[in-house]
Amino acid sequence: MNAPLDLAVYKETLLFLVTAGIVAPLFFRLHVSPVLGFLLAGVALGPFGLGRLAERAPWLDALALTNVEAIDRVAAFGVVFLLFMMGLELSFERLTRMRRLVFGLGAAQVLASSLLLGAIAFALGEPPASALVIGATLSLSSTAIIIPVLAERKRLNLAAGRVSFAVLLFQDLAVAPLLFMVAMLVGGRARGLGLELALTIAPAALALTGLIVLGRRVLRPLFHSVAMTKSTEFFMAACLLVVLGTALIAAICGLSMALGAFIAGLLLAETEYRREIEVTIEPFKGLLLGLFFVAVGAELDLSLLIASPIPILAIAGAIVVVKGLALVVLGRAFKLPARVAREVALLLGPGGEFAFVMIGAAVAGNVVAPRAGQTVLVAVTLTMLAIPALAKLGEFLAGRLAAPSLAPEAQEPPPEDEGHRVIIVGYGRVGALIGQMLAWHKIPYIAVDSDVRLIARERQAGAPIYFGDATRPEFLRRCGIDKARALVVTMDAPRANEAVVEAARSLRKDLTLVARARDAAHAKALYDLGVTDAVPETIEASLQLSEAVLVDIGVPMGTVIASIHEKRDEFRKLLVASGAPSRPRGARRT
Repeated sequence: MNAPLDLAVYKETLLFLVTAGIVAPLFFRLHVSPVLGFLLAGVALGPFGLGRLAERAPWLDALALTNVEAIDRVAAFGVVFLLFMMGLELSFERLTRMRRLVFGLGAAQVLASSLLLGAIAFALGEPPASALVIGATLSLSSTAIIIPVLAERKRLNLAAGRVSFAVLLFQDLAVAPLLFMVAMLVGGRARGLGLELALTIAPAALALTGLIVLGRRVLRPLFHSVAMTKSTEFFMAACLLVVLGTALIAAICGLSMALGAFIAGLLLAETEYRREIEVTIEPFKGLLLGLFFVAVGAELDLSLLIASPIPILAIAGAIVVVKGLALVVLGRAFKLPARVAREVALLLGPGGEFAFVMIGAAVAGNVVAPRAGQTVLVAVTLTMLAIPALAKLGEFLAGRLAAPSLAPEAQEPPPEDEGHRVIIVGYGRVGALIGQMLAWHKIPYIAVDSDVRLIARERQAGAPIYFGDATRPEFLRRCGIDKARALVVTMDAPRANEAVVEAARSLRKDLTLVARARDAAHAKALYDLGVTDAVPETIEASLQLSEAVLVDIGVPMGTVIASIHEKRDEFRKLLVASGAPSRPRGARRT
C-alpha cells in the first residue's frame, strides 16, 4: 500500500514553478529583467513576507516559502551554471582585442571601488577582514540585469554598451578569485593567517592545475564521442555531467563549485561544441538562477529597511555614488568621451548578484557579522532594483546621437552579437565551396554542421565551423542570425533543410535566405517556406551539362552563357510562381 502523499514536501518546488510561470512572462512584458521579479517574489513569499503573516493567518502558510533551506542546496547551482556560461562565453581572442578595457579599465574599477568602499566600511566600524570583503563585494555589478537591459534598449553595440561589457567581463573574471579570497579569510580566521593559510593555498593551486590539465585532455574527446551518437538526450546528459562534475571535483579539492564550473566553461569555449552547449545549458541556467534569486529574496529581511530606512538608503546611495564617481574618473583617464563615462557609471554603479554569494559565505564563516551582512544585502537589492531607471537616465544624459569612435579594442561585440556575416548550415563539399568563395571576397562567415569528423578536419584547416543543430531557433540566435547578412542552407537532407528554413524565417522575415534543393518539387516547397532563392541540384546539373555540350560542339561561349542564364531565370520564375504567393519583404525578385 502506498504511503499517503505529503504535499508539504513539494510545497517550495511547486511555489517556485508557479512563480517562474508568472514572473518571467509578466516582467518580459514590462521590459524589466526577470531577475528583479524573482528577487521581489522571494521577498514577498519568504519567511519575512507571507511567512511572517502566516503566523497570524495559518491559511497563508500554503503560499509562503517557510522552508528556504529545502531549496538552498539546489539554488546554489544557479551560480554554478551562471559561472559555467560566463566561462563558455569567453574567448582568448576577445580578451586579447579588448585587453586595454578589460584588464585596464576593468581591473582599475574593481580595485578602486574595493578600496574606497572598504575604507568607508572600515571607517564605520567594521573589522579589517569584514571591510575588505564588503568593499570587494560591492565593487561588482549585476551582469544578469545590465546586459539584458542594454540589449532591450538596443545599446549593446553603442560605445557605453561595449565599455560596460568590457568592465563586466573583468568583474566576471574577478569573481572566482574573490570567492577564493573569502574562503581564505574564513579558513584564516579559524587557524590564523600564515603557514596554515599557505598550506591551504598549495593544495588548492595543485587541484586547480590538475583540473585544467585533465579538462584539456578529457572534455573535447568526451563531446566528440557523445556528438557522434547524434542523441540530444546524451548530449544534454554530457553537458550536465561536465558542469556538476567539475563543480563537485572543485568542492572536494577545497575550491568553490562555481570556480570549477567556470574553468570547465573556459576550456570548452574554444571548441566546436561551444554553441550547442550554450543552447543546451541555457534553460537550466535560467531556471536555477531564478531559483537562486528567489532563495536570496526569501532570506532578505526588508524589515531592516522599515526599521532603519535612512542608514540603508544612505548605504545604497553611497554604493552608486562612490562606484559611479570612480568610473567617471577612470573613464576619462582611459580617454572615454565624457557622456560615455557618465552612462557607464550609472549602469555599473549599483551592486550585483554575487554580493549575495560572497556576503553569504562571509557571514557563514563569521568574517562579516550577520546584521552587517543583511544590511549590505538589503542596500544592494535596492540598487539592483534601480538599474532600469538608472539606465534610462544614462541614456538621457548621453543623448541619442551616434556613439563616438573608440579604440579598436572597444569595438569587439558582446558574445551573443556576432552578426553582419553569412551563416552556412551544412559544410560538405557544397558548403565548403561557398565558404571559400565568401573568403575570396573577404566576406566573414560562420559554418554549422553535425558531422564531428568533418568539423574536426575543417577546424584544423582553419575554417570557422561549429557543431550544432541549426533547426533550433535558440541555436540560430547564438550564431548571430539577428544581425546576419544571409543564411545559406546546403544540407543534403531535404526535410532538414526545410526545418532550418522554417526556424530561420520565424526569427527574421527580411533575412536573405538561400537554400539547396533536391529537385524542382523540393525547390517549390522551399519557396513556399519563404526562401529568397532555392537552387535545385537536378536543374543546375542539367544546365551545366548543357553548357559543356554546347561549348564543346562549337557554339560561341557568349551565346551559350546568355542562353543558360535565360533558362535559369525561366526556371526560377516558374518555381517562384508555383511556390508561395507572397515573398518575404526585402527578398530579391528575378
